[in-house]
Amino acid sequence: MYRFSNTVIGFLNLFTLLASIPIIGAGLWMARSSTTCESFLQTPLLVIGFVVLIISLAGFIGACFNVAWALWVYLVVMLFLIATLMALTIFGFVVTSRGGGVQVPGRVYKEYHLQDYSPWLRNRVKDPNYWSTIRSCLLGSKTCAKLALWTPLDYLERDMTPIQSGCCKPPTSCNYNMPTMAQDPDCYRWNNAPTLLCYECDSCKAGVLEDVRRDWHKLSVLNIVMLVVLIGIYSIGCCAFQNTRRAQTDYPYGENQMTKVRPRWDYYWWRWWKDTRERLW
Repeated sequence: MYRFSNTVIGFLNLFTLLASIPIIGAGLWMARSSTTCESFLQTPLLVIGFVVLIISLAGFIGACFNVAWALWVYLVVMLFLIATLMALTIFGFVVTSRGGGVQVPGRVYKEYHLQDYSPWLRNRVKDPNYWSTIRSCLLGSKTCAKLALWTPLDYLERDMTPIQSGCCKPPTSCNYNMPTMAQDPDCYRWNNAPTLLCYECDSCKAGVLEDVRRDWHKLSVLNIVMLVVLIGIYSIGCCAFQNTRRAQTDYPYGENQMTKVRPRWDYYWWRWWKDTRERLW
């Protein structure tokens, strides 16, 4: 039973170690995405992925080498990890539940408004220092350069990404033939210069947040699956830890008090008595 439990927990930790790779890969994909340029939700995901990797490795070694204290540390850290991943998943759902864009009449694409998103996300992109970093990333991605060759017909028939819709053009409602009429403030922030465009517009910030919302919803399925897996492994790990605390020499009572590598002489006597009793009964 003891060896079986160690084998099970060893394989489960190996599975968890391998399962942490998709989490790390998803976080890296979001962090290095050339279109979103946002990193405040995937950074915790990366941290959790690396923690799962390290803790699973520690649990695997502890199970294979019969180190009870290592398994105890593993279970404690795993409990905090499950709680953190659960909190992060719930937080991500809360802050990305709003938004989605508004369909523009006569157009295929949508436009996005900053006030439609959660206050926490809005405060993040309104930070001048943070937005300066995102703006530099957007310029480097050359996302708007793809629209430079579009014809007026393309704007009627072709779709746009949220960032292209918010950062690469002024709002569709803008009317520059009547500059005195009241218009969207973004209409006055627009500039034809390739390095300016609408990068300082609220619509551009909303486009970035829409990409955050879409990416997080894609990753939410992975987060939920990982939570179920981790909870299941933690439950089995608790049972295996109880077996690990028992005597390595199959004593039925208490913890192993043996301090030497070789079992004591009475172990063989006890094994002989147990086998004889089982044959007789």
